[in-house]
Amino acid sequence: MVLRRDQLLVITSLALIIALSWAYILTGAGVNMAAISGSDKMSGVMLARPTWDAGYAALMLFMWWVMMLAMMLPSAAPTILLFMAINDRSEDGSRLAGAAFVLGYAVVWAGFSAAATILQWSLEKAALLTLAMASSSLLLGGGLLIAAGIWQLTPLKHACLRHCRSPIHFLAHGWREGTNGAFRMGLEHGAFCLGCCWVLMTLLFYGGVMNLWWIAGLAIYVLIEKLVPAGHWIGRGVGVLLVVWGLIVIATAA
Repeated sequence: MVLRRDQLLVITSLALIIALSWAYILTGAGVNMAAISGSDKMSGVMLARPTWDAGYAALMLFMWWVMMLAMMLPSAAPTILLFMAINDRSEDGSRLAGAAFVLGYAVVWAGFSAAATILQWSLEKAALLTLAMASSSLLLGGGLLIAAGIWQLTPLKHACLRHCRSPIHFLAHGWREGTNGAFRMGLEHGAFCLGCCWVLMTLLFYGGVMNLWWIAGLAIYVLIEKLVPAGHWIGRGVGVLLVVWGLIVIATAA
């Protein structure tokens, strides 16, 4: 009965994290929504680009991390629940294992968020992003699309995708007991998910980092790719489409 209460607590907490993450994004993530909308003026005042100081960098890092949790945790939920079910049946199962697994997963995406924040700063410094945090360069935008498309077709992408779609082998052969073991397993599973999706997440720089349609679209696509029976074939098809799309975008820049 205690294990069932622990499982319910983790499931409820996971659902709450996802809901709060989406609520944070939908309410603007602490970012000037006039800028996000792409407006150049507000009440006759020209909008200035934000100053990259420690406070703003921290805000962007937090924004990216929450965004990644909102987009990736739903597709990771089946693996998390399967991990918890196995842990509950283990004689040495830890009561904190579920929370530790989720924490390890979140730490991996925090690392990606730090890298994305640095990339955003670099692109803004080079004047390659609009106020809406979307690519202002057709060459950059086309390059992002092509890179994402090529990644969709690589063996490494599909090795990571196979793990995310069917994590039973990982859970059965990579099992580690205790809270620390669960945390390490969360890190490992997060690394597979990162390998599967990190290039796709860079497409936010094409459509707009805080463009809700792009965020929702990518999140839904990740769910489809990981959970639908033909997801791996869909991934290959999308890869081809992204490459063609990128070539068209670059061609229009000529």
